[in-house]
Amino acid sequence: MTLLPGLQELIDRAAERHGVPGAAVAVGAGSELAEAATGVVNRDTGVEATPDSVFQIGSVTKVWTASLVMQLVSEGLVGLDEPVRRYLPEFGVLDADATESVTVRQLLSHTGGFDGDLFEDTGRGDDAVEKLIAFMRANATQVHPPGALFSYCNSGYCVLGALVARLRGTTWESALRERMIRPLGVTHMALYAEEAVLFRAAVGHLGEALEVFPRWQLPQSNAPAGSTPCAAPRELVRLGRMFLADGVAEDGTRVLPPGTFAAMRTPQVTLPAMGARPPYAWGLGFMLFEWNDIQVVGHDGGTPGQTTSWRMVPERDVVVAITVNGGAAGGFIDDVLTEVLAATAGVTVPARVVPPPSPVPFRARSGRFSSPLATYEVSAAGDGLDVTAIPKGFAAEVDSEVKTVRYLPLGDDRFVAAEPEEGVHPQIAFLEDGRYLYNLRAVPRES
Repeated sequence: MTLLPGLQELIDRAAERHGVPGAAVAVGAGSELAEAATGVVNRDTGVEATPDSVFQIGSVTKVWTASLVMQLVSEGLVGLDEPVRRYLPEFGVLDADATESVTVRQLLSHTGGFDGDLFEDTGRGDDAVEKLIAFMRANATQVHPPGALFSYCNSGYCVLGALVARLRGTTWESALRERMIRPLGVTHMALYAEEAVLFRAAVGHLGEALEVFPRWQLPQSNAPAGSTPCAAPRELVRLGRMFLADGVAEDGTRVLPPGTFAAMRTPQVTLPAMGARPPYAWGLGFMLFEWNDIQVVGHDGGTPGQTTSWRMVPERDVVVAITVNGGAAGGFIDDVLTEVLAATAGVTVPARVVPPPSPVPFRARSGRFSSPLATYEVSAAGDGLDVTAIPKGFAAEVDSEVKTVRYLPLGDDRFVAAEPEEGVHPQIAFLEDGRYLYNLRAVPRES
């Protein structure tokens, strides 16, 4: 029986509904594979999207980097609870105590506590990540004590990439190619722009006008966190099947030691409760969900105008990879993921949080919160809060518009945007009695 015979119709319909320029989807269930694509990879050229088109996978890259680290752990070259400086002496942040104490496990689980979005462009040389590590020593502030909170940290994965490069005596890119990409049998994946042009490569589209984002390659300094890799969805299914096979590639090659996947999907930190749909915890590189009392694992990724969602259901031997290049990508992913997981894994994806039908009592918050990417000015406004986001640094290069969004209370210091963004309603929360604004990152109060 053919797997998901209605997949093409499903994604065509979802793309039209959500104004998506192009998308590609791959689904693995047992030994079967279903693929489909819709729209175009680039509205300016009109090139058709196909199942083997490569999309930027963004932070899904972090699972590839985590896997490289776990290989080092299995060889006894790295201890998860050892300080990072034991293996990478040049690592450092502005806080001297954190510099000495941050562990490998904390970086893998986003609990290192320092600035997570340092997208400094240090050039295209093999030393790009190394230069970012040097930049961090004088620029990475400590947001919270190591291990105290979860705060999504791209910079921590750049450190892990540097650690891998140091211990393997090569670059992160070469280590990834030699120890993951080739053993897995991956063919449609690129780590540099000059490799991506050999494929049918998607570009990002921004705003209501769906204009092509003019900068395709993001800073190489952040490659281990997800700034440069792109892949066809089938390659993410291939990666997922390796995990589901306890570390063995489709041709029988062992890529990860037995038990590695179980260790990586063991909860390391519980996240603030934001509803049934978001992850409840984070493992060693993996987002962890529990839907219908069934564990679902994976990761999301985003670059300007491109979005990836990758999910595995270990109990049901199912892997889903969805890639989108603009429009209401979140809505498209929700439509596709919901139908695909119901049909292949018998899993009901929980609905996302939406604004409540009637007012909810709340504590009015106000203040100024700041991160490397944005300053947020929060003020009470009638039935909720107005949050004004002022882009900074790399975020201002992508979109310099200052935006004010009305957030409505959900209770327990949680709020949801009154209007959707890219097809979903963003959420925020306030942690530690308003010390932090939480939006997957813990953004500290400035005033």
